[in-house]
This record gives sequence, C-alpha cells and structure tokens, in this order.
Amino acid sequence: MLKSLTVWNFALLEHVQIEFDAGLNILTGETGAGKSILIDALGAILGHRISTDAIRTGCDWLRVEAVFTLDGQPALQELLQSQAIDVSEDVLIVTRQVARAGRNMVLVNGCHVTLAVLKQIGMLLVDIHGQNQNLALLKEASQYDLLDRENPSIGQALAAYRKAYAAWTERKQAYAKKEMDAREYAQRVDMLRWQNQEIEDAQLKEGEDEALEEEIRKLSHAEKIADYVKESYDLLDSDARNSLAVLSALSQIKKNLEDMSRFDASLANAQKIVDEAFVSLQEAAYEIRDYGEAMDFSPQRLDQLQRRMDTIDKLCKKYGATLADVLAYQQKVQAELASIENYDDDMERLKASIREAEQEVRTCAERLTALRRQGAAILTEEIAGQLKSLGMPHAAFAIEIAAAGQFGPRGADLVQMTFSANEGEAPKPLAKVASGGELSRIALAIKAVSASRDRSVPSMVFDEIDTGIGGRTAQMVAERIALVAKYKQVLCITHLPQIASMADVHLYIAKHAQEGHTVTEVIRLTEAQEVNEIARMASGSDVSAASLDNAREMLSHARSRKQHLR
Repeated sequence: MLKSLTVWNFALLEHVQIEFDAGLNILTGETGAGKSILIDALGAILGHRISTDAIRTGCDWLRVEAVFTLDGQPALQELLQSQAIDVSEDVLIVTRQVARAGRNMVLVNGCHVTLAVLKQIGMLLVDIHGQNQNLALLKEASQYDLLDRENPSIGQALAAYRKAYAAWTERKQAYAKKEMDAREYAQRVDMLRWQNQEIEDAQLKEGEDEALEEEIRKLSHAEKIADYVKESYDLLDSDARNSLAVLSALSQIKKNLEDMSRFDASLANAQKIVDEAFVSLQEAAYEIRDYGEAMDFSPQRLDQLQRRMDTIDKLCKKYGATLADVLAYQQKVQAELASIENYDDDMERLKASIREAEQEVRTCAERLTALRRQGAAILTEEIAGQLKSLGMPHAAFAIEIAAAGQFGPRGADLVQMTFSANEGEAPKPLAKVASGGELSRIALAIKAVSASRDRSVPSMVFDEIDTGIGGRTAQMVAERIALVAKYKQVLCITHLPQIASMADVHLYIAKHAQEGHTVTEVIRLTEAQEVNEIARMASGSDVSAASLDNAREMLSHARSRKQHLR
C-alpha cells in the first residue's frame, strides 16, 4: 500500500509531500491545479518514462520518492529478493531522480536498479486506470487475463496446459528438424563414415600422445643422457680418473670410524650416518649402472615414434586440439551415424511421443475450457449486475468461450467479451459497439468485481474515470469506486461531488502564485473543509448556505452508503 509520495521540482510541484491512508483517497481541485501531475509523478515511481521537460522551470533536476508497505505480497517480495533488495522491515522506499544533464537515478531501498526492473516492481505495486486502460479492455490479451485470474484453479490449469503445450511443441519441432535433416543425410553419412574410418585406422589410445612425446624427448637426447650416466657412475664407483670415487672414499671413512670406535665411541652417530649413506649411494650406483647397460638408443625407433606422432598431429589439426578431443569427436561421429542409421525407428518413436504429448495437451485444454466456462458464467453474472448498478439497466454483457479449432499458447479457446447497451439489440464484440463512456463504466464494473479476487496489486488509481457522466450515474459510479476501496487502497481524481463525498481521505490540490512562480500545494481537508469543497464542486465558486447544507447531506448519505457497502 502507498503510504506517502514526496515530489520535488516536478512541473508545477516545487515540493509536495502527501500522506495516504487505506480505503478511498480522493484528490480534487480546480482544473489545471496539478492533479494529473501528481499521478504522473506516481507513474515515474512505477517505471513510466519521464522527459526532462517535466523538470520545473529554473531547476536542474526533479525527484520523486514513494514509501510503500509490503502486506503479504509474495510475488513482489520474490522479485525484490532476486534483485538483492532488503525487505526485512516490510517497507519499500522508491526514489527516482531525473536531471537535465542526463544523470538519472533509481533507488529501491537504497539499491540502484534499472528502469526495466523498476517497471516490473511498479506493476506489482499500483494499477493506474485511465482512458488508455479502458481501451486496453478491447485487447484480446486483456480479456483472457481477466478470465484467467477469476479463479486460482484456472491459473493452475493454464500453467499445466502451458507445460504440456511446450512439451508437445518441442517434440513436433524435433520431428520437423529430423525430417529436414534427412535430406542431407546421404552426403553427411559418407563424410561421417570416412572421418570415423580415418580415426579408427590410426588405432589411437588414450594418453598415447603424452607417452610418445616423453619417449621421443628421451631418444632425441640419447647421447647427452649416456654421458650423464657414465660420468655419474664413474664419480660414484670408479677410480678411472686416478682419484678416489665417492664410494671408495666413503668406504675408507667407514673403515677409519670403525677402527677408531675401538678406542673412542664419541663418533658412533657419525659412523651410523656414514654406514647408511654408503648403502644408499651403493644402491644408487647399481641403479645408474643398470640404466646405462639397458639403454637402447635406436635411430630406427626414434624415426618410428616421430612418424606415429605426425599421424596424431594430423588428426588433431582436423578433429581437435588434443588426442582426447579427437577421440571425443570420434564418439560424436559414431553417435550421429547410429542416429542416422536408426532414423526410421527414431521417427516412429518421435511420432508416438508426439501423439502422447498431444493427448496430454488435449486433456489439459479440456479441463481449462471447463473451468473457463464456469468462471465466465460467474463473471458475466457479476459484471452484468454491476453494470445495472452503474445506470445501465438494459445492458447485456457476456464473456463467451468458443472453440479455437487448434491448440495455442493460451489453450484451445477463443475468449471474447460481448456487449449491448440497449434492450432488444443483440450483443456484439465489445470493440465494435461500446462508446468511450460505456467502456469506462464496463471497466469500473470489472474492477469492482475483480478487486476482491486479485491480491497481486494492493493500490489502484482512477484518473478522472468520471469524465462524461453526472446525476444518478455519477452516484452509482461513486458507489462502485467505494466498493473497490473495500478491497484495495484507491486514489481517485474526480470533479464530481458524488464521488468526492465517498472519500475516506480528501486531498485538495491548490495552485497559487508565489514570488513570480506558480506553486501547487496539497491540503488534507478537515471535515469542515470537506463540506466547503463538496459545496464548491456542486455549485461552483458561489458557495451558499443551501449548497453547504446540500454538501452535508451528500456526505451523510455517502457515509451511510459506505457502511452498507462495507
């Protein structure tokens, strides 16, 4: 619910702060005072586009801030959480600033968001209803949405149908693609078989390239390796250089320490270390000697390995960066070949799955149609009743369900609103027969019926929905708006005293000159001020005692009617 709206430098609004309550919030004032500007400012908070032309003359920026309470709105809270916006305090503060220099800002609870996200949030906060929204009734999508929101069971059936429809469509597309691919199979299969055979002939083994590289590296440096081995062994266990080798020297040290230990055991630990070192180095010498004796550096072997590596490199250039990629590609080729060779079987399986999916779609569509027919009957009766209460006693209204003849994203139904304003005339599609005033009342009737069902948007705005009506019809419209306010917070701009008298909160928008500028202010009326404003709206600028008495009577009657409605 909207708690407050604060506006800076928006057209005629220099600085205005408005507190709203639950129920019916009425905004009145002279023509041009800035009532619609307030709605435009609220629209900015909901993500509507705002031009820099809206910035007050002489100012560099405009800013609008709104405070909402979050009253059990799971869809809104889920959206906010997906944007990492904190809602732990169940309060939403939305700020939007537009600058002439083009530096715009949107904040939601202190978090920067895009205009697109703000628009998503706004759709779950407030429903603004004006002349354009009346025209939206004529759109096919709006008529489907009205019916499908009538009952949660319809929404659930529609979700089940869409899931089945998507599966059916996906299988049909897979069948069509496979059928189209079949035209290319003849050429494709020859190429795949050739590629598979080329890889098959190479008899590749996983990890073979790494082993080959290691052996090639070893054979390519055979001479150096032999020199390193001989020199290392000579240093360990040979006196070919007319000097003691390491093991010979270590053997002499070992003997000296053993002889000394007979006279002094102080170097027993050193003797132990020398003994262990001697054994370890002797083992190393044997291993180096054996490696040298086993060395076989065949040039023929190196040539063979390099040819094998060339074969692998050639395949890698064609089918993948590594040997593993080549083998993976071969598996893919073999899978595609198997698929092509099993084409007929696959097509039969796909046909069977399509028939199965189509039956599921049909079952879901039939359930959806049945629920829609029930919902349409209920809505038709209730909306027709509201139209009679809105001064259209002979109106005939219906939501008709016809067979579409095929499955579509919304089901197998054609949903259409029909209307006739006069007795004896056959109802026709709404777009062909309803006038602007009739559309306005039909829209209000629908809002009055759907307000108790639709929990998604807690606040509604009626922007001069009373255009072109008066007298008894105006009273009826006032009562319908009050009925909507039983379920929703309603903000309503009006020029009619009958509607204004239904207010739970009455806000007066006044315009006056101040230091060479035009300034708009918003005043929350007291009971006495409200009487004066109702009298002004009913009789014009000349407020007399009789008009004041009439205003008091209107307010008293309005209180009685609200009590009856609620």
